[in-house]
Amino acid sequence: MTEHTDSSSAGPEEAQESDSQEPGPEQPVSSPRPTTSRPRIAAANVLLSAARRLRQPLPGAQPRIRFEMPPEHEAGAEETSAADARFGSPGPRMSAQHPLYMGFMGTVGVGFALLVYWIGSNTTQLLLWIITALFITLGLDPVVRWLERRNVPRAAGILLSVSTLALGVAAFFATLIPTIVQQVTQIVQQAPKWVQEFIDSEFFRSVDSQFGIRDRISQELEKFVNNPDAMGGIFGGVVGFGSTVANGLFGALIVLVLSLYFLGALPAMKKWGYRLAPRSRRARVEALSEEITGSVGNYVIGQAAVAVLNATFAFIVMSIIGVPFATLLAFVVALLAFIPLVGGMIAGFLVTIVALTAGWQTALVFAICYFAYLQFEAYFISPRIMQKAVAVPGAVAVISVIAGGSLLGVLGALIAIPTAAAIMLLVKEILIARQDSR
Repeated sequence: MTEHTDSSSAGPEEAQESDSQEPGPEQPVSSPRPTTSRPRIAAANVLLSAARRLRQPLPGAQPRIRFEMPPEHEAGAEETSAADARFGSPGPRMSAQHPLYMGFMGTVGVGFALLVYWIGSNTTQLLLWIITALFITLGLDPVVRWLERRNVPRAAGILLSVSTLALGVAAFFATLIPTIVQQVTQIVQQAPKWVQEFIDSEFFRSVDSQFGIRDRISQELEKFVNNPDAMGGIFGGVVGFGSTVANGLFGALIVLVLSLYFLGALPAMKKWGYRLAPRSRRARVEALSEEITGSVGNYVIGQAAVAVLNATFAFIVMSIIGVPFATLLAFVVALLAFIPLVGGMIAGFLVTIVALTAGWQTALVFAICYFAYLQFEAYFISPRIMQKAVAVPGAVAVISVIAGGSLLGVLGALIAIPTAAAIMLLVKEILIARQDSR
């Protein structure tokens, strides 16, 4: 009895072990299972423990302080009574018609306006960088939101879009700059030949015999060479060109960094901006702002696509018919095509003038092809690319481009049409709606 009880009370592990050690005559012998080597298990455990330690905060570390929006709620009766009990009830506001109030607020307003004017006049370059970064941000934001709708995190979408833009621009300039340097060198080398041919022409000889232009040019050149101030001005111009290039590179870096920050903080910036409006009008302000920012973003992307297509077509035509300096001129066409309405026309006239050096037939062929493409672009390409962008009347667009170019140069011409569209939308939805309701 004792032996039977001891054998029957054995644990299942021992029974399983005995079964595995003594297989029956009908039970097949199982092959040994592969086991993981102990060094690999130890290394995996070390890595897991290191990862857990990295995820744990340091002793005494505090979370980073972030700006947060104040909660939207109405103070209840209990909160109001508690605030009154702690700080006392607020007294009546001073009347806006009080002379002291009017004088003080008028002085503060004038002082604030002068302060804003002084800051703006002394930080013009910084303001231009900020405007450029905002323009790029609004142009890349539709791409980032498109990636977000495809389950890409916003941070990854921002990094991907900005990196693609930076790499594209860098690759473009890396490919273009050597060609531009080579072609500019050719222009400089051929310039004396062109000047000599012009001097030897019959037209110049007839004009020189009447007005003595050759002697006048020789006198002016002699005065210029013997003038130390003029030679110093040349050296100062070279130094100024170098400083301009350095400032341009620094500005490009600043704009890139600001674009990254603006793209990351754009939703929070919008929320803060909407909270500055009264709560009763906040929904309307948000709708108008989203319409304006969305239109500007679509305009930037559409105009970039139109400029690339324009420059590509011009380069193909110039390469086929043999216009000199095709790569350099295609770069000029791309820059000018960013300026709406008038940029393409200016680019066409400039390239046609350069094409005259290869013959009037070449210039005529290019002019016909390019200006025909501008008509095709105006009626077929632009309406389809810019269908979600802004819509501005032609006269308003021309006036706004000229005014923007006069105020801020190329950047002003680029942002002129989106600004005009935003102003027209505000006038339509606010001023005209208010006048119609009276």
